[in-house]
Amino acid sequence: MARALRALQGLGPERGQRGPRVRFGPSPTGFLHLGGLRTALYNYIFAKKHQGTFILRVEDTDQNRVVPGAAEGIEDMLDWAGIPPDESPRRGGAFGPYRQSQRLELYQRASSRLLESGAAYRCFCTPQRLELLRKEALRRQQTPRYDNRCRHLTPTEVAEKLSQGLAWVVRFRLEQGVEPFQDLVYGWNRHEVAEVEGDPVILKGDGFPTYHLANVVDDHHMGISHVLRGAEWLTSTAKHLLLYKAFGWDPPQFGHLPLLLNKDGAKLSKRQGDIFLESFARDGYLPEALLDIITNCGSGFTEKRMGRTLEELISQFDIGRITTHSALLDLETLPEFNRIHLSRHIENEELRQKLVRELQLLVEQAYGHQQVEQEVLQKEYMERVLLLRKGHISLLKNLVACDYSYLWVRPSVSREQLQTISAEAEEIGKLVLGLLASQAVALTVEELNKDLRNLQKQTKETKYSSMMQLLRLALSGQQHGPSVAEMMVTLGPKEVSGRIHRALSS
Repeated sequence: MARALRALQGLGPERGQRGPRVRFGPSPTGFLHLGGLRTALYNYIFAKKHQGTFILRVEDTDQNRVVPGAAEGIEDMLDWAGIPPDESPRRGGAFGPYRQSQRLELYQRASSRLLESGAAYRCFCTPQRLELLRKEALRRQQTPRYDNRCRHLTPTEVAEKLSQGLAWVVRFRLEQGVEPFQDLVYGWNRHEVAEVEGDPVILKGDGFPTYHLANVVDDHHMGISHVLRGAEWLTSTAKHLLLYKAFGWDPPQFGHLPLLLNKDGAKLSKRQGDIFLESFARDGYLPEALLDIITNCGSGFTEKRMGRTLEELISQFDIGRITTHSALLDLETLPEFNRIHLSRHIENEELRQKLVRELQLLVEQAYGHQQVEQEVLQKEYMERVLLLRKGHISLLKNLVACDYSYLWVRPSVSREQLQTISAEAEEIGKLVLGLLASQAVALTVEELNKDLRNLQKQTKETKYSSMMQLLRLALSGQQHGPSVAEMMVTLGPKEVSGRIHRALSS
């Protein structure tokens, strides 16, 4: 704070850092959702692409909407997503505090400076008067706007109202003659805000700033070089540039990111479904899959394909490639994105060990009440399951679904049940046991499929489909599911032989 206050007095922030400084400024009003993740990701990628600094700044000036724990949850989710900030409320940094509610003195000094220069003024209009203005504008089918009444008060009138103890806010004078600016995405822009808007409030009666003042002041004193934010703030940039001019500060470069929408073009709604990161994490989606899908549906990269890593996103990023078209997100494809990234995790020995630990917990939670054998919880068995199912599952939790229950619980199947499928159940069982006993090398799905077809030819009446149904029942207790060869390879010869023996002898 001391650094920021010195800067306000004319010393300025330290802008000699290597690389750009960008920030993600969420409001702690709830969980981090996909739209917020996308904005944070573009800032993170831009910083890392150019050896810069990524900052998390919590914008909690609207105290009525702050949700306890939300700020901490947002930083938790950035860490989970693999895009941690370099400076933040948790990590600290040279330009803190990183919560706007802890920087109130800075904003109050800034507003006093504008009042002294005449760039801002005190407004004494009551909420009742402002509501009447709004209703009258709506009645005339006009856009509600403040009529700038208090900007014309004389110093004597202001002093008199202050002596009466009237409540007031600070408003910024919007002047004509906004200079155009070049947006990094939308190109040249110019919005003559004074023609369509009333003077905006920059400091509220409770001493808290509005977005306009807080962001300009903080971006300046935190040395922010580039502001990458949602396109909904594009027209507000004119107000911010006027504020920079009033302070005598050089503005950062602005780049406004197109909106992230549903695939039907509708706005992402927090009520339409689970778009919060906590929900995806709870369902078992990998952060890499989320980063991949929210960039794949947009623009700014030299390549579009499923399966890109964060390192690839950084290397392929080009801010000049971001288009003004909205990004249409199709969450129905997320399982496919996750399948690709899950396969990569399974292939990586270090990441695979983490999956083993997670799968052990899932199995105990799902089947612990059914007396799961300790053998299936062993690391070697878990790894074999993962490697054999690689590419077949989209989520790790798929492996504890009913279709895969045979992996963790031995079925209870009788000889009579098998004989309802084929009278040759015992002969078939002996043929399979003989095959397993004769195998000198590790079984493969391809070899087993050939061997099983040859075994079926040795039966008298049983069709191949019936034989597969019989073996599937003996091994899994189910008549539908993965192929028999896949089950046999996954379970291993010893377990397969044991299950067939038990079924035939029960």
